[in-house]
Amino acid sequence: MVLAFTLVACSSGSRPFEFKNLAKTDMDLITDIHIAEIRELVRELTIKLYKRNPRELAKVPEATVNGRLDALMTVDRPVGGYAELGGRDGVAALYLAFDETYTGDRVFALMVGISGMISESYNHQLEFYLLDDIDQQKLYNSARNLEILAWLLNTRKDLQGELMLLSNGIADDGTPNYSYERLLSKMIVIQDMMAKMVADRTNRAINQVVHGVASMTFFPI
Repeated sequence: MVLAFTLVACSSGSRPFEFKNLAKTDMDLITDIHIAEIRELVRELTIKLYKRNPRELAKVPEATVNGRLDALMTVDRPVGGYAELGGRDGVAALYLAFDETYTGDRVFALMVGISGMISESYNHQLEFYLLDDIDQQKLYNSARNLEILAWLLNTRKDLQGELMLLSNGIADDGTPNYSYERLLSKMIVIQDMMAKMVADRTNRAINQVVHGVASMTFFPI
């Protein structure tokens, strides 16, 4: 009790002491921060992609960006995957997003894929505690998949020869817009950093395989 009250008294700033933090290691707290940050990046990327690709949202009657965000960011993702995507989630949804024959909302399929894949790399947890474990290989594989996605966004075209999803580009005045790539790069850095920290803490090696980004084959999570 004395220790707890001392910690409360010493807490300050924007992160006040919480009793649940007594059951967390420094690594757990760092992991929580990275999860919160990457979820915010997922939210930001979703909004930007819908602004750039309003045609995708229009494919689903009465769909709104906020409604899509609610479906993506929920902690209770549908068991068995999203019905709209044929029961797909995570990596399986990524393939659908770049399927030439798919006629649904590609932004939703892509972001279900990204958010589900990242969630799975953290065991679908938003917080970690003393006895929780995390797999460095899942974190590493998700980072490599994000690299593949960045390439696909810039190159993958539909049957009419148009990019399936618009992202980076050049404005009419010649100003380049690489904000989409920067968001994905931040996600990649977070996942790689977490993979290295977990590997170092647990003394487990990461299987660093060579895999070209110019591929439609994603690593399993």
